[in-house]
Amino acid sequence: MGRLTTHVLDSAQGKPAAGLRVELVRVDGDSFSKLGEFSTNSDGRVDGPLLEGESLTAGTYELQFHAGDYLRGEGIALPEPAFLDVVPIRFGIADVSSHYHVPLLLSPFGYTTYRGS
Repeated sequence: MGRLTTHVLDSAQGKPAAGLRVELVRVDGDSFSKLGEFSTNSDGRVDGPLLEGESLTAGTYELQFHAGDYLRGEGIALPEPAFLDVVPIRFGIADVSSHYHVPLLLSPFGYTTYRGS
């Protein structure tokens, strides 16, 4: 069964990013449909899949990671405006029977992502 999952690591502090807000939207041309809002747990993961089974359909999606709020909450001094505030990662799902894992490695001035397993 196909599913979409994510996790966030705070690479500046060397730990999972707990309590980071993540929004999932479906992108259709210039239109966005919010599908859900989640928060990472103590391991930096969202409890359970963001989408799975019949709710996982082929198309373009975007995860919006609220990095600025998280970093401020960690007591990290950020410039105003912060260099990174909301980090959007847009990706496509073609094979609905596959596992799509979209991790984020985050610091105040950079991030990286990849298709995980």
